[in-house]
Amino acid sequence: MILLGSTGSIGVNTLEIAKKFSIHVEALVAGNNIALLNKQIKEHNPKVVVIADKADISKVNHSNVLYGQEAVLKVIEDSSSELVVNALVGFLGLRPTLKALTCNKRVALANKESLVACGAFIETSKIQPIDSEHFGLWYLMQNRPVEKMIITASGGAFRDWNIAKLQNATLADTQKHPNWSMGQKITIDSATMVNKMFELLEARWLFGEGKYDALIETKSLIHALIDFKDGSTTAHFANASMQLPIAFALNTKMDENILPHVDLLKVGSLEFREITCERYPVWEIKDELLKNPARGVVVNAANEAAIKKFIARKIGFMDIAKTIIKAYEKFDISPKNVDDVFALDEEVRNFIK
Repeated sequence: MILLGSTGSIGVNTLEIAKKFSIHVEALVAGNNIALLNKQIKEHNPKVVVIADKADISKVNHSNVLYGQEAVLKVIEDSSSELVVNALVGFLGLRPTLKALTCNKRVALANKESLVACGAFIETSKIQPIDSEHFGLWYLMQNRPVEKMIITASGGAFRDWNIAKLQNATLADTQKHPNWSMGQKITIDSATMVNKMFELLEARWLFGEGKYDALIETKSLIHALIDFKDGSTTAHFANASMQLPIAFALNTKMDENILPHVDLLKVGSLEFREITCERYPVWEIKDELLKNPARGVVVNAANEAAIKKFIARKIGFMDIAKTIIKAYEKFDISPKNVDDVFALDEEVRNFIK
């Protein structure tokens, strides 16, 4: 396989599963964490390595090191691997997804932005999502009429905060996730609930038209639920670990134990909460966005640009959602093709700047 984003949490977990199933890693693609990358090179012996910056090449312990996005695309095209695991963060993960699909490779996708921004032009039959929520929905699917698909959210860093204090939340505050540790951007997206809106959009592209919704489950043990038309509901329980969806993406014949089972007696009870617009203002455009999913490119570009401004302390935390909604209202258009997606992305970012 080719692994894009090897030094992030998804990448690290993917390499654990690759080792378990003896899957050869042909290429490793990473950013700037060269120390961890060198450890991965030593253990997995890839044929080629790609990093972000040319200046870091001399620090990498490998004889075949390339750099930059064009190199990522070339490695995908030249490789013999049939599987590309895309764990890159942000819109920059889209071109590699498109390239892998053009090369007729299977894509294990953890890069949400690929489907959020470009789902209308992506053939999803070649995609296996590495996301506990979509994995849960897929796992629950039966040949029965579905009423609604539901995914769960943790509620993010501010689920218990006094709402009046949210405007003063700092970058450090956003990173205090109640259930686990993730990368900076996704933890901010969890706090704003943008992450969950993106996952609903992904579900819409993966499973087709229908009703989709989300709710908060504070212990993150239920990842997805399906309401069937007969009045019954099924839920997917699993301990919170990305290794389960990764294992199914890497080994479709999965018949091994990956996680310990959830012990309901130890859990004792579960708590569910509504996702409200008061705490998560971006939620007000959720239903309209699901009706017009091709407009996801606008929301994604606005979100990435707003986060950049928030990190630079140019706007407050609650301004992230305001910025997204403002861009969504201004750019009331849907792209007609892939080129439109990239053009609209750039236009929205310039508007936010």
